[in-house]
Amino acid sequence: MKLNMAEEEDYMSDSFINVQEDIRPGLPMLRQIREARRKEEKQQEANLKNRQKSLKEEEKERRDTGLKNALGCENKGFALLQKMGYKSGQALGKSGDGIIEPIPLNVKTGKSGIGHETLLKRKAEEKLESYRRKIHMKNQDEEKAAVQFRMRLKNKQDEIKLEGDLKRSQRACQQLDTQKNIQIPREAWYWLKPEEETEEEEEEKEEDEDEYSSEDLSNTNMKIWTVTICDCIVMLVGLTEDPNR
Repeated sequence: MKLNMAEEEDYMSDSFINVQEDIRPGLPMLRQIREARRKEEKQQEANLKNRQKSLKEEEKERRDTGLKNALGCENKGFALLQKMGYKSGQALGKSGDGIIEPIPLNVKTGKSGIGHETLLKRKAEEKLESYRRKIHMKNQDEEKAAVQFRMRLKNKQDEIKLEGDLKRSQRACQQLDTQKNIQIPREAWYWLKPEEETEEEEEEKEEDEDEYSSEDLSNTNMKIWTVTICDCIVMLVGLTEDPNR
């Protein structure tokens, strides 16, 4: 039994620990991939250089080359212009303010009719201009609506202020007439209407309840009553000075 134990290899010995496969990243594989990619790019460049150009491409290259070069003296048309007094680089026209470069040649390659591209361009410009007009009108409408809203809000606030001033004046007149035992006002609008009196009494009750609920509200109500008393005093002074009242 001891011999069998001795013959068995120890799993913690160097024979098991040091024997490992080389599992480093595959650097040779990466080099092969880079080389293959480089060869493929070179092959594509060579194919582009050696590719046979089509007739349209060759025609376009010849036309562009010819248009870039100025006419020589061997050209019969240019020779005729020289006999008529034209010099190379001179502007056209008697005064010499015309064009120097010749009118460019635009070769039509599409199947659409003559003027079709111009029509499409004009329609696109009209559409853009229409869109701009709509945006401008929309902005104007928004500004106008904002101004009207501010005016309505201001008018509403002015109406509320005028109604408050009128009610205070009516209350002062009614109190003066009551002190003089006048039961019917000279004009109906001198006094508050019965329903308005009821509403004011309810409001006063609510204000009284609020006074007991908070000291801050009490101070605010005192300020309001002070302003009301001042208004009544002003009204009283005006009424005493008016002999018709």
